[in-house]
Formats: sequence, structure tokens, C-alpha cells
Amino acid sequence: MTKSIIAGFAGFIVSMGAGMIFHGGVLHNDYAQIPNLMRTDADAMGYLPFMIASHLIKGFAFAWVYQQGVSGGSWITQGIRYGIAMALLITVPLYLVYYAVQPMPGTLVTKQIIFDTIGTLLMAIVVAFICKTKTSEA
Repeated sequence: MTKSIIAGFAGFIVSMGAGMIFHGGVLHNDYAQIPNLMRTDADAMGYLPFMIASHLIKGFAFAWVYQQGVSGGSWITQGIRYGIAMALLITVPLYLVYYAVQPMPGTLVTKQIIFDTIGTLLMAIVVAFICKTKTSEA
């Protein structure tokens, strides 16, 4: 139970941190090019509680799902495998749907997929490290 809580909070921190670095920093200028689709920085701050809630839910759900599917092998291998699976299940399809229904530039969507996949892999590795068992410590 303690590992689950720690893994959930760690997932939240990695998810929120990666979002701030990639979307709030690296992609900030890309988003500024499409002001008709994005909130202003000042307006976005009014929605920060929703962003925090989203990352909290994601962190705990991410850790919980990981713990349901732990199998044999090293924690790092399981973390990478899980990160790739979650990126293919959630990240890539999400941005492809956004691209299909919103006039988003293809280069931005590509960057979003790449950066969010990196964030997802980091989350998975951190969660796998926290949740490792004696048999998966190799």
C-alpha cells in the first residue's frame, strides 16, 4: 500500500514536471503560433486546478495499472515496456485524434507525441523503480 501511494505521487510529479518542461517551456513558442486554439498564459492559470487534478489522477492510475501487470524480469525492462505500451495506448492516439479534429500543425503534433512519449517512459521507469520487488531488482 505504501509503495502504491509513493508511486502514485511520484507519477504525478513526473507527469506534472514533464508537462511543465515540455508544454510550458519547450513547446511554448509553438503554441503561441496558434492563439486561436490555445488559452493565454493568464487565462490558463485560472484552470491550473484542473491541470493538477488531471496529473494526480494520471499518476495514481498509472501506478495502479502498472502494479496489475507486473511480470517476471528486471524492473527497468518492465518499466520501459510499460512506458512504450502506455504511449502507444494513450499518448499517440490522443494526439492523432487532436490532429484529426483541430487545425493543429503536423510538426507540433509530432513534437507533442515525441515529448509526451519521453514523459510517459520516464513516468513508467520511476513507477517501476518504486514498485520493484526482490525478484525484479536485477
